[in-house]
Amino acid sequence: MSWFRRLSRNARTAVLMFGLVFGMTGLAYASVPLYRLFCQVTGFGGTPQVAQGGQAPGATGRIISIRFDANTDRQLPWTFRPEATHTSIPIGSRNIAFYTARNDSGVPVTGTAAFNVTPAQAGRYFTKIHCFCFNEQTLQPFQEVRMPVTFYVDPAILTDPDARNISEITLSYTFYKVDQRAAAR
Repeated sequence: MSWFRRLSRNARTAVLMFGLVFGMTGLAYASVPLYRLFCQVTGFGGTPQVAQGGQAPGATGRIISIRFDANTDRQLPWTFRPEATHTSIPIGSRNIAFYTARNDSGVPVTGTAAFNVTPAQAGRYFTKIHCFCFNEQTLQPFQEVRMPVTFYVDPAILTDPDARNISEITLSYTFYKVDQRAAAR
């Protein structure tokens, strides 16, 4: 630290300000992945959990309604929709739902899906076993694909005073175009 003391007062101030700006810029870039990790771990903001091992705990006998929603960003030339918009499932049982995506353009296009669950209190109990949203999807010109999501609703929802009276959960996806030039860097 002796090199720092030898600098003039203005130079020390400049070094400190540069360090502050550098640190704040790094924090800004790290905030999105850190927030995403926080949400995935806690279920905060309706972020579903991801199952480890692919097993569901088993049906409890209580039924809950699941609504499926699909959206597409304007920059993505796809048609994206759930095959069924609503189902009723036993809490704790393994379930599967399908979405369909179609590339409506004459060129290959890559997209990625963001997702959430509402009401937000249900996010920590809606658990995905397998989902198309975990990977980028590239569709060839006019290609149409079925994309599954395998999930269960954790029976622990029945013991949470803030979530036990939820009768319907909405799983919503929005597909966004992936900028291939930025992804290649």
